[in-house]
Order: sequence, then structure tokens, then C-alpha cells
Amino acid sequence: MTGPVGSVGVVGAGAVGQTVAATLVASGLCQRLIVVSRTIEQAAALAADLDDMRQTTGSPVHPEARRAADLLGCHAVVVAVRAAFTNTRAADVRMGGAAANAPLIRALATALCGYQGTVLVVTNPVDLMTRLFAETSGCPRVYGIGSNLDSARYRLTLARLLDVPAAAVHGHVIGEHGDGAVVCASSTTVNGTPAAVPLPEVRAELRTRPGRISAGVGRTRSGPAGAVLSTLRKGLGLVDGTEELTCEHRGDWLGIPLRFTAGQPVACLPALDAGEDAQLAATITKLRGAYQALRRPAPSSTRLETT
Repeated sequence: MTGPVGSVGVVGAGAVGQTVAATLVASGLCQRLIVVSRTIEQAAALAADLDDMRQTTGSPVHPEARRAADLLGCHAVVVAVRAAFTNTRAADVRMGGAAANAPLIRALATALCGYQGTVLVVTNPVDLMTRLFAETSGCPRVYGIGSNLDSARYRLTLARLLDVPAAAVHGHVIGEHGDGAVVCASSTTVNGTPAAVPLPEVRAELRTRPGRISAGVGRTRSGPAGAVLSTLRKGLGLVDGTEELTCEHRGDWLGIPLRFTAGQPVACLPALDAGEDAQLAATITKLRGAYQALRRPAPSSTRLETT
């Protein structure tokens, strides 16, 4: 592994943005961490807190409060913005943020039009926000981290249910980060052998786990931050490996496994059985329809410091 890289940007000073930024400081992944938020005062406050962390831990990462235009020189940008809204959905919860978060994503994507580095979108609904950012900005390397986190939860859950080490489990969750997630049970192996996956128990855990975390600590944050760090290492060419990420695939945007070699991704979608294939087709149709509803910009009072 080589590194650290020159600079990484984090946009958003909320719970997830704070945790991502702290994880990057602790990791030593980059030399400079550019922090951008809705106001320069918020960015400065987070940068100061991270600077304290840098000092106490001896980290080589220097945090700086900047504006969105300063992200253009970064090797990678992590998008963790969230509008102020109350999500009242009991089902399909992540979709509840689509209308509220879309104006923020559009504004940031417009500010980063033509950016050539790697963009990781964390903002939910992550599959829609990733596509919206990519198509608004024209950036060539835009990924969402939702299916990555789902796949990690899947392997952890299956390892517990089968009483095996998590490292022995190889399997993917693809499609949507949400109710339309497709568990690729038919291709899942344990120690290289096809696994008998207890799908009802797995799906129940994947459905309820985020809610339990949010109910206990207010918001999922450490899992997404870990997914960001793991993906940045591969996307920036520091290590090779596979991550499940939202990207463009055959004209649609959905979570699929990407195999990174020296930072360059190749899609490696697993074989699906008939049921999984039908579920994935339904998810693609759902995501297409939901995206069409976002294509007309809506007025919003939310903003980012862009100049």
C-alpha cells in the first residue's frame, strides 16, 4: 500500500460527515482534509475539532475549512450533505430524503462541474443522489456506498447465523440501498463452498438493523464511514479489491460489485438465479421511476458555501 494521497474533501458537517472526517484523520490516508459545509463557520468548527484530534493522535492529516470550489484540487471528495427535514416514513425510509436532499446535491454537483477525481456519495437515497450528482456534474468517477454497507452487514449476519468467521463468507447485496436490495444468496459461499442461506432471517436483520442503530444513537455513522474508507483505498489505487458500489451499469444506476485494480474498476456482477434476477429487474424499474421524479429542480432555502 502506498500513500498518503495529497488531499481528500468531505462535504457535510453532520453526524455522518463528522465520523467520515474523523475516520480519515485517524487513518492517515491523505495529507490534507478539506472540510466543506453549509456555512464556513460550520466547516471551521469541524476542522478545529479534527485538528485537536490530529494533535493528540499524531496524525499526518491536516484538516482545513474551505468552500466547495476548493474541492476541485482534491484526489477524492466524499459527499455527506443532508438537508434539514423530518423523515416520517415507516417503510422505504431512505427514499424519504429524496426531495429534500436533491437541491443540495444539485448545488454541489454544479459547483464541481467537470471535476476529474473520485466522488463517493453517502447522502440518501444514495442510488438516486449518486446518479443526480454524476449527471449534473459530468464527473466521470462517481460512486455511491450503499450496497457496500449492505454487503458488509450481510456477511456479518450470515457469519453469525451459520456460526462461522465473517472472513469465511463471500457474498454480495446489490441493487438498491433500501427495501429493493437484492441478496445474492445463490452465489454466496462459505469457505469456498455454496452456502445454505436462511433468507428470511437475513432479510429481517438487514431491514431492521439500521433502524435499531438509529434508535439507539440517532444515526448510522460508523458503518458508512468504514465503507467510505475501504472504498477510497481501492478507488485511489492504494490497494486492489472489490467493493459493491452504486455506479452506471448498462444505462441504469444501481449497486454492483466493482473490482478495482490500480484504482480502475471493472464490473463483476455475480450470477443470479431466476428469483434474484426478477427482484433486480423490479428494483431497476423502481429506481428509474424515482429518479424521473427528481429531474425537475425544486426551490429550496438550503445552500452550500460555494464561493
